[in-house]
Amino acid sequence: MRRIFGCVLLAALAGLLALAPASNAEERKKGVSDQQFVMKASAAGLAEVNLSLLAKTHGSSDKVKQFADRMIQDHSKANKELNSLADRNRIPVASTMDAQHTAAATRLGALRGAAFDRDYSHLMLKDHEEAVSLFENASKSARDKDLKSWAGKTLPTLRHHLEEARGLAGHGEDHKGKDHKDADHKDKDKGDKDKDRD
Repeated sequence: MRRIFGCVLLAALAGLLALAPASNAEERKKGVSDQQFVMKASAAGLAEVNLSLLAKTHGSSDKVKQFADRMIQDHSKANKELNSLADRNRIPVASTMDAQHTAAATRLGALRGAAFDRDYSHLMLKDHEEAVSLFENASKSARDKDLKSWAGKTLPTLRHHLEEARGLAGHGEDHKGKDHKDADHKDKDKGDKDKDRD
């Protein structure tokens, strides 16, 4: 009898565990509340500005510094707009970066030159992938119409930042470089075959 009860209990627990990922997936589909969006977007906006200020002094590449200038300018403007909207709706904004970006700032602060450029570029790529996803969601599901409209209006700029971050992190350049190397090898192989014929 105990064995049967134990099997039934295990089966019930397994069923509950199987349902858990589905409910998490449903939560992700629903998106975040307006308050959560404002908190995440304002913390991320602060991070982009703070990390980009760091890039101005720790980076070595002109491309990285130009990208950092654009981040400071665009995200400062967006932060100001979001703060104004949030204030109107009495929604609190982040006063500091989140823990993840605070740790990233500490890590980046210890780097200089090419090492900084590489880590900053990859972080900007990851951040903007997340930001585009967050803003796409808010542009469709935010309850406040002004917040929804602002998220939609800000999206093209974030998508442009994402494309620039991809280029900065080497995505695309790597593929071109590989194609050129492959072409060089093919030309060399062809030259070697021509020599063999002679």
